[in-house]
Amino acid sequence: MSKPTKTFNLADIFSTVAELHPQRPAFICGEQRLTFAELDQRSTRLASALRAQGLRRGDNVGIELHNSAAYLESYFACCKIGAVPANVNYRYVADELRQLFNSLQLRGLIYGGEFAAEVAKVAPQVDSLRWLVQVGAGAGPAQALDYDSLLAGGSAELSDPERSDEDLTLLCTGGTTGLPKGVMWPHKNLFMGALGGGGMYFRRGPVQSLEELAALVAQAPEARYFALAPMMHGAAMWASLISLFAAQTVVVNDQQHFDPEHVWQLAQDQQVNILSGVGDAMALPLVQALERHPGRWNLQRVMVYGNGGAPLSSHVVARIQAALPQVMVNNGLGSSEAGFMGGGDKPTDGEGLLVLAPRPDLALIDAAHRMVTSPGGRGILSRTGFTPVGYYGDPVKSAQTFVTIDGRLWVLTGDEARVDEQGRFVLLGRGSQCINTGGEKVFPEEVEEAVRRYAAVQDVLVVGLADERWGQRITAVVELVPGADFQAAELDRICREHLAGYKTPRSVFVAEKVVRSPAGKADYRWAKDFATQAANNAESLN
Repeated sequence: MSKPTKTFNLADIFSTVAELHPQRPAFICGEQRLTFAELDQRSTRLASALRAQGLRRGDNVGIELHNSAAYLESYFACCKIGAVPANVNYRYVADELRQLFNSLQLRGLIYGGEFAAEVAKVAPQVDSLRWLVQVGAGAGPAQALDYDSLLAGGSAELSDPERSDEDLTLLCTGGTTGLPKGVMWPHKNLFMGALGGGGMYFRRGPVQSLEELAALVAQAPEARYFALAPMMHGAAMWASLISLFAAQTVVVNDQQHFDPEHVWQLAQDQQVNILSGVGDAMALPLVQALERHPGRWNLQRVMVYGNGGAPLSSHVVARIQAALPQVMVNNGLGSSEAGFMGGGDKPTDGEGLLVLAPRPDLALIDAAHRMVTSPGGRGILSRTGFTPVGYYGDPVKSAQTFVTIDGRLWVLTGDEARVDEQGRFVLLGRGSQCINTGGEKVFPEEVEEAVRRYAAVQDVLVVGLADERWGQRITAVVELVPGADFQAAELDRICREHLAGYKTPRSVFVAEKVVRSPAGKADYRWAKDFATQAANNAESLN
């Protein structure tokens, strides 16, 4: 019997790499270590076991796990039988899980034993849920299957002639600006649009076939990539897949919290070459650890620090390069809905966060769904080509984000940008978070970068509060460096050195801790609630 033709299904891509480098380490998490062959074989056994339990093509399967081998095994197992893997935020409590599981119509859930109590509360309230698989000990639902037993009973052989480029994965948004939604990515679109099409680490564009990818991977040198964010975060999972598909070893944090000193110890011990994080919230503590302990770690093998998912301030980049002169910093732009859109530098001719060179698959689109091309013009940065196809089960939101113009599907990222004199796109910030103060538009990310220049500030989120005179008042919620002497006048002076006066925070409130997602992404809903309560308390004292 001939083997099925391989496609750009993620399972086929991984198997192609595993066949070329079977004994090369693929995954390291603490004491857990898997070669490419072991990861491929274990995911095959799990896939066959899940199929035997009745899981079918198109069934949505949630993965609610901390960093672990089981995370990747579960992900690839779903891909191998056409089930649809969906990342689940392990911080969610029962009410949040209920909303997510029902909105995704989950048929299966693979979860860690530490989350068993919350799963037990929710499972009876999700009518679509048929299979529960528990990883590790925990008092979970009686009907839950044991992960290790399931995997041990799976077959080493698996044939899936229906495997397709068009099989889906679901990437769940973080829910920090609204209810989380499942972004539907066909496998080939994800590989090409979010994972670089196999060419990223080979300094070339996307491949046209798996044979072309195999020729590149066969010559791929060994390298080690360290995903700093949890694997359940899209940016970390995507970056991990990019590395795996380039035959690199993926290292993940074996701790459930972010400890910068532990990160650098792992980078030294595992001889890491590439790290990637999410914005200043990760990069700043890392560089502070290096500055506190110069020479403590041997990090000469670290060559690249990548960033995505949140802005990375230029002064933080400078501090990274001062501490690690050999390191190249890559600042990339991407989103759950648009994939990876490339990298760029800070603009030198005015406001903005990042400059992107013009490309056929990128455009600025205004509120009337017209293309913006004139220098100085503004619109929403949008992408066409290899994109998702919508939000699962949400046609209303899909119609707002995924629009057809002249017969082509465009994804509106929500990020506002302008066209500069060279025709490039200058990213300004998230349009939904834009603050209108006295008729002027202010993007929080630009203000946050200026506020972080004050050495007493560890972290900050900027929001707009209602103001009788200005419409909205620029308001900063700051977390201080432990023991720092904070002076509001000094913060104001520093901000005015880097910002127009109308962008400078008019109110500053100190929080014990700025709340972010496990991956470091901003939670502006929390920041606005905190600032509103702090402002109300301040008024009541006057």
